[in-house]
Amino acid sequence: MTKISITPIITFILILNVVHYSEAVLSAHYYDQTCPQAENIIYQTIRDASIYDPKVPARILRMFFHDCFIRGCNASLLLDSTAENKAEKDGPPNISVRSFYVIEDAKTKLEKVCPRTVSCADVLAIAARDVVAMSQGPWWHVLKGRKDGRVSIANETINLPSPFSNTTTLIQSFAKRGLNVKDLVTLSGGHTLGFSHCSSCSARLHNVIDPSINTEFAINLKKKCPVHNKDRNAGEFLDSTSSKFDNDYYRRITTGMGVFGSAQMLYGDYRTKWIVDSFARDEKLFFREFAASMVKLGNVGIVEDGEVRVKCSIVN
Repeated sequence: MTKISITPIITFILILNVVHYSEAVLSAHYYDQTCPQAENIIYQTIRDASIYDPKVPARILRMFFHDCFIRGCNASLLLDSTAENKAEKDGPPNISVRSFYVIEDAKTKLEKVCPRTVSCADVLAIAARDVVAMSQGPWWHVLKGRKDGRVSIANETINLPSPFSNTTTLIQSFAKRGLNVKDLVTLSGGHTLGFSHCSSCSARLHNVIDPSINTEFAINLKKKCPVHNKDRNAGEFLDSTSSKFDNDYYRRITTGMGVFGSAQMLYGDYRTKWIVDSFARDEKLFFREFAASMVKLGNVGIVEDGEVRVKCSIVN
């Protein structure tokens, strides 16, 4: 099968199409008049938090993905559980999501300057862009104007992509949210800032070793994740430059060093392999495509009849 390459011209067209589609609902200039300081306040908050805790960038980026995949980008993930309802943040896939306090801190500062103006959903979308840019990744104009949802249900988190999912399942999951195969491979690159606990990769290492994994890499992983592992914090970074946003994640996949089974499968499927190869060779291409896919992801399930929460953890 002949491989297809993505050219800068096609990439530019994709970006234009995404922005055109998004601007029907959202705008890059949404707060220019009502809260012109918004992006600067969010940036300073994220920057300070990241200096204090280097894990913040990866956590915020993951938070944005997990929020958008359930009920769209409406900050439903930020809501606390109540006596009557178990919320998304307490669903099994989200138990390890951390640093909600950073978004709440930014929101508190915004409420003092622009009360009831900037939604928590927009704070999270802007913060996700900022942590990527601060980690030496791409920067893009965040389209704003999202409203915050009022519903958050833990059981719905079963619909989040899993590190054990095969490529077909992932393609179908992304398609339900208006995202294509290119978006799947591109957004998977966000794992360049990620870390995997042993529970997400041990199944590939014991009994029968996953044949797609690099042998030496598997041996090293088994040492970190033994059969009777008792250290809940044990695991492995998803690329060798964990604090830098780059294309090392893809380079490692091409050599059989993908930590997640779902990541390594991207290189074993003809529908996705050529995209992985393209990004492994060309970091600038990956950056352009990541920015475009993040804009597209940010327009998933926009709530038009929601609210602007005063506190991100509770409805008004």
